[in-house]
Order: sequence, then structure tokens, then C-alpha cells
Amino acid sequence: MKQVKLPKREELAVADTWNLSLIFPNDEAWEDELEQLTKQLSAKKDYEGTLKDGAKAFLKAMEWQFTIFRRLQKIYMYASLKHDQDTTNAKYQMFIGQAGNLYAQVAEAVSWFEPELLSLSDKLLAKYFTEFSDLAIYKHFVEGITEQRAHINSAEVENVLASVSDVLSASSETFRVLNDADLKFANIIDDNGQLVQLTNGNFVKFLESTKQDVRKQAFENIYKVYEQLQHTVASTLNGEIKANVFSARIRNYQSSREVSLKSNHIPEKVYDMLVATVNKHLPLLHRYIAFRKKILGVKELHSYDLYTPLLGKSPLNFTYKQAKEKTLESLASLGEDYLAYVRHAFNHRVIDVYENEGKRSGAFSGGAYDTEAYILLNWQNTLDNLYTLVHEMGHSANSYYTWSTQPYVYGHYPIFLAEIASTTNENILTEYLLKNEKDLKIRAYVLNHYLDGFKGNIFRQTQFAEFEHYINQQVEAGMPLTADSLSKYYGDLNVHYYGEALTFDSQIALEWARIPHFYRSYYVFQYATGFAAANDLSQKIVHGNQEDVNRYLDFLKTGSSAYPLDVMKKAGVDMLKADYLEAAFGVFEKRLDELEKIVESL
Repeated sequence: MKQVKLPKREELAVADTWNLSLIFPNDEAWEDELEQLTKQLSAKKDYEGTLKDGAKAFLKAMEWQFTIFRRLQKIYMYASLKHDQDTTNAKYQMFIGQAGNLYAQVAEAVSWFEPELLSLSDKLLAKYFTEFSDLAIYKHFVEGITEQRAHINSAEVENVLASVSDVLSASSETFRVLNDADLKFANIIDDNGQLVQLTNGNFVKFLESTKQDVRKQAFENIYKVYEQLQHTVASTLNGEIKANVFSARIRNYQSSREVSLKSNHIPEKVYDMLVATVNKHLPLLHRYIAFRKKILGVKELHSYDLYTPLLGKSPLNFTYKQAKEKTLESLASLGEDYLAYVRHAFNHRVIDVYENEGKRSGAFSGGAYDTEAYILLNWQNTLDNLYTLVHEMGHSANSYYTWSTQPYVYGHYPIFLAEIASTTNENILTEYLLKNEKDLKIRAYVLNHYLDGFKGNIFRQTQFAEFEHYINQQVEAGMPLTADSLSKYYGDLNVHYYGEALTFDSQIALEWARIPHFYRSYYVFQYATGFAAANDLSQKIVHGNQEDVNRYLDFLKTGSSAYPLDVMKKAGVDMLKADYLEAAFGVFEKRLDELEKIVESL
């Protein structure tokens, strides 16, 4: 039996790989910049203690800090992307380690700034802004710091915390290396009878197979490995949550959740409202799961049956070239300026397209203020991958508009808003496909895909959010996280979410062990809030007028120059009310109704 192997990095066509020389021309230039920035950190002595010396001294110290961070981001991004293209490459493992060490040095070098700024009275700061107009641009930034007075320690303590930042992230880094580079999964037989290496990158593709035995193979083999390492992974997760709890307590926060949400100026009400509203609508998910069981015609519906298309093999498949064309067509409602950026991304080698040995799994958009917004894919010719491309392009366009519009100080957008730009693109793609596809089988497939996307982004990510909140609460209460306790809670939660129509597979209780987002504190809930908000925005863009499109483009340009909920309210979505969530469930129910009717008529 012929075995299909992944290509090595050097075997890929250059045109299908990203061009990192746009960041640094070569590795030597990167190493030189690393050395130069390390030397520049010694200038700390020229600025520390000067914030009280007048508005001009205050500005100089602040600008020195931003210069340091701006250079650091380019250094870190180059190392990170080089590492992600082949996580087994020892040279770039060293690069990412050096970049991480430099990050800790930079954090230590500027750790005095916030405590010293907070030692200045509001009256003196107001005087600075009044007498020196060049400071005006930084007013929102400074206010964001002064609002945190109760959570900033002395300069000495902040210096120590900064110096151990790499230690506090050690558990996350260990899991990343383990998951991306060291874990090896069995070969399985794919739909075509070929022997294929199972990876985290192609796992979902196998779960989407129309053959149940292929799905079962992938499911059982991937969790067999995680079962063997469950105690190790429980230890890394326990270490990560302990670090989060420590950081929260040392800065006088009540919880890890408060730290994560408050740093983005998100009230905890938004989190609790999401969980409550999703739980209220779980009967809709149970209905969909029961419908899936009926249509698949299986006696028992298993966890590995939740991703396969209901109507069999997809009538929609796209090569990467075709997907690029479809992306441009579907996003036309966003206007020519938006499309010009998409064409730029396609034509300037900022997308790394295909999987290779050692390449990081999944997909992402990443970059820095002075780089392109790069996209990593692991391309498979599926509708889901078209959605992934459109999704990551949403992130990249958000970065492009922010970096092109905002000064460096506001040249990033908070995590809470990041997923809104990407999932708005996904919703626009769905609207485009449903508008243009009249064939009932294709239409049913698109509806099925939307419902599965909704399931994944709102129901599933809220399930993750509940789990994450539980494990943080456990550690905050002094309880250890063990593989057994994690699997027990996760398994019970899975039953609660998916209902009686789904047969419980013991392996699914281990799903927590393979989710990298649990190492990003209180991140996952934002997929759900973002998808629901994107539902509102996409409806306005597709069915509204030019003013709606302009408001959306203004949202993409905002960066961090305003607080997230204020930005969303200006864009037309009030996220302190459950209306946007209820509207999303209304769309889900409407499309489930349509899918049920189409299937009955086929």
C-alpha cells in the first residue's frame, strides 16, 4: 500500500510560500537587529526617573518605549514565522528562544514606566497635556494606564515580574512544542485507500470524511496519543492556569477572568450573558444533533460523526486558485478598496499555503506594525478551507486598515474585536453562496456548513469558555488540575451541550488535552461573541447601504484608539445587551428550518 507523505519545506513551490525577506532580507540581518536592540536597552538609564521633569521629558521617555516595542515586534515576528513554517528546524527553534529572551529583557527594561507614570498626579498629567500639544495623541493611551492604578505594583516588583515573564509562559511553550513538533500519530487509511500520516493539521479533514470508518480511525488514533500523555498535558495546563492566577493576585485582581476582560475593558457581564444565552438555546443544538443522527441514518451518533457533511460528499470543492477567485467575488460587497488589499495579499507572497513536514497546524494571520499581515494555511481543497481563507483574510485586512490609519501607539486591535472582522467575512461568504446557489443540493450543503460553523463558533466555543472558567476557578480555590478531574468535568459538559442524541465516546472527555486556546487566558469566548456580532454586521453590509459599509470599514481602521464596546456600538452592535446573541440564534433556527425542508424534498 502506497503511503502519502508530507513534502519537506524545501520541496514546496516558492510561489506558495510566504516571503519573510520582506521583514528582514536574511537571517544575518535579523541577528544584527537582535544585537542592536539588545544594546539599545541600556538607554533605559537616560529615561527612568525623568517623567516628573516636564511634558517634553515625559514624551521622550514614552517614545523611547514605543521605539523599543516596535523593533521588538519585527524581531519576534520573523523568528515566529520562520519557526512555524517548520517547527522541527533547530536553527529557528533557537531564534524563537532568543526572541523570547529578548522579549523578557525588553519587558524588564520598560517595567519602570507604568509605576512611575502612576506616581504622577492626575493634575500634573493634565497640565502636561494642556501645555504640550505633541502629547495629545497619547491621551487615550495614558488614560488606559491611569485607570489601572489599583493593579500596578512598585517599580521594583514590576521589574521582577517582567524578568520572569518567560518563566511564567514556560508551560504554554512546553505544550506548544509538544503539540506542534513532538507528537506523532499513526498512519491511517483515507477515503482513497491510501496510507496517510495523521496530524493535527489534517485531523478535521478526516472527521469530515463521508466514510464512518475513516472518521473513527482518525478519532481513535489521535486520542490514543493524548490518552498516553494526558497526565503530562494536565501538568502543563495546570502550570499555565497557576501562572495566570499568580499574575492576577500579584496585581490585586479578584480573578484571572477579571484580568483578561478588564485589560480589554470588557465587563464580565458580557461573558456571563453569553454563557446564559447559549445555555438557554441549547435545545436548538439538541434539535440539530438529532436531525444529524436521523439524516446520517446511524443507530448511534458518535463524536466523530459531528463534522461530516449531512448529504455526503461535498458538491463544492475548490483548488487554491479557485478559492482566491471566489474570495474576491464574495467580498465584493465590502468595496473596491477592500478588494485591492485582498489582491495585494494574493500577489505578494504573504500567504503560506500548503502543509509540509513540521509545519505548525491550523491557520492564522500574524504580523507587526512594520510588516505585512502574513497568513498561514494548511490548504485542503474543501469548502471549509475556503471559509478559513476568507476568515484569515478578515484578520489581515483588519491589520492592514489599522496599521495604515492609526499611529503605532494604537496600531493594534484588542483580541475581543479581532474575531469580529474574520467572522464577518465568513458570514458574508455564506450570504453570497446562498444568494447565488439555486441547486437544492448545493444550497443544503451551504446551510449545513453554516449550521456546523455556528455550532463550532458559538455552541462549541462557549462550551470551551465554561470549561476554561471552571479550571480557573478550581485553581483559584486551591484545587489541583488532574487528568481525571479535567476529563470528568469536560465529559459531563459535553453531554450537557450535545444532548441525548449523541452517544458518549469516552475519548471525547480528553478533548481538553488537544486545545491550544486553553493556553490563551479567556480567549475562546470571543469566538462566540465575535461570530454573533458578525451576524449583525454582515446583514448590514450585504443588505444595507454604503453608509453601513463605511461604518464597518471605520471599525476596521479603529485599532485600539477607543475601547471595544464603544467601537462596536458605533458600528451598530450593542454588546451589553443580549439582542445581538438572540438575533444570531434567530438566523440559526431559520436556516435549520430551511435545511430540514430541503432535505425532506430531496
